[in-house]
Amino acid sequence: MTTLAPPLSARLSLTPKTTLAGLLDGAWWPRSRDLTAELPPLVDALEGPYGRITRVTVNPTRWPVVPHKVPATGHTVHVGWFTEQDPDKMILLSYTVGRCDLLVIPPETEPAAAARLMTAAAVPGSVLAAGVLMSDEAATGRRMRDARSSRDARSSEDAWETDGGSAPPPPRHPVVGARMIPLPGNPRR
Repeated sequence: MTTLAPPLSARLSLTPKTTLAGLLDGAWWPRSRDLTAELPPLVDALEGPYGRITRVTVNPTRWPVVPHKVPATGHTVHVGWFTEQDPDKMILLSYTVGRCDLLVIPPETEPAAAARLMTAAAVPGSVLAAGVLMSDEAATGRRMRDARSSRDARSSEDAWETDGGSAPPPPRHPVVGARMIPLPGNPRR
């Protein structure tokens, strides 16, 4: 008898309920780019705060296959696509609450970057769009990599200097026969 592994829960961060309305309602970090496998756990996780999700829209540039329908727990979710929609955003619709806009973090994102993005997307009242958050994180990632590589370069230089890799410059000696002129404020005795 074969037992199927239970589906993994959705990696999701939602904006707390406040009176501040922002551009995003949170972030979702799927494990793959397979909507048929990834949507059911997301829809299940959103059922509490948003009710039954019935429709989803995505930009097809981030998803290799966009199915028309995806079976979820007890119902079917209809999936549509719009090339005009922000490629880093997913829109989910429910009959009870209405609309939920989520930043979609690429599955291959490093965990630290995904954590920063999930936190930034869940800030109440944020006016940052999904694409802006992604480009800001890309810039942050570059700065962190640059800082890490320059720190690594400095430590390798320090190791070179302390391991005898470079000799200190020879002390400078006065030219023989030159007169030594004392500097003001430091009289020679």
